[in-house]
Amino acid sequence: MTAASLRIPRRDPVAGFGLSLGVTLVWLTAIVLVPLLALVLRPWEIGVSGVLASLAEPRVLAALRLSFGAAFLATLCNLPLGLLLAWVLVRYRFPGRRLMDAVVDLPFALPTAVAGLALTALFATNGWLGAPLAMLGIKVAFTPLGVIVAMAFVGLPFVVRTVEPVLRDLPLEAEEAAATLGATRPQVLRRVVLPALAPALLTGFGLSLARAVGEYGSVIFIAGNMPMVSEIAPLLIVTRLEQFDYAGAAAIGLAMLLISFAVLLCLNLTQRWLRRGRR
Repeated sequence: MTAASLRIPRRDPVAGFGLSLGVTLVWLTAIVLVPLLALVLRPWEIGVSGVLASLAEPRVLAALRLSFGAAFLATLCNLPLGLLLAWVLVRYRFPGRRLMDAVVDLPFALPTAVAGLALTALFATNGWLGAPLAMLGIKVAFTPLGVIVAMAFVGLPFVVRTVEPVLRDLPLEAEEAAATLGATRPQVLRRVVLPALAPALLTGFGLSLARAVGEYGSVIFIAGNMPMVSEIAPLLIVTRLEQFDYAGAAAIGLAMLLISFAVLLCLNLTQRWLRRGRR
């Protein structure tokens, strides 16, 4: 009997990898890939010219511009605020900290329609915040500014919860060493803390942006839904569906899918570049 015949077959160190991978791929295909494939194929029923004509309508372009533009501005506002909230929750201990931590997750649990009604009542011209702002000439409810406010509300927790664990694991020794070498607090923040948090901030930015772009329930109540002014793309998709224009609705959905994929791809590549730069 040779040594080769006595060799014990190598086993996969991860038990059940093949079965787990197969179930995961089947589930992913059924839940994600098949609906996306249907969305990609449905618009072409009206032909290439029909899809282009549907997307070139001024109302569609205005809705897409508002959805992505407002989502981008809302996410930009969420970045410093989310970083500040994560910093306070991680670095300080104070009365009411647990309550603040729970409030951050409120947009996750609150139904979007309820959030929209609450924001509309709050920022209406006779609301608690809307009335003082109206005296200053700033109208929030039923304007594009209201769309930005609603998107910022639903997207803020994504930034906080993405940055918070990275900030908690960030060692204080690097900040203390920079301080002992004479660095000021802004310099420590700019040269030590922010570079370490940059990948997490980009991830939070992408999650918050994706959430804001697809938001519907909390936006339609405060937006006013005026075509060419405050009408978002998801609402226009619903309008097309109510008109039985399924191909036109799918064309708008396809445009949103492609734009979102391109933005997330750019963020992913930037995040990978930042991680390589830190090595």
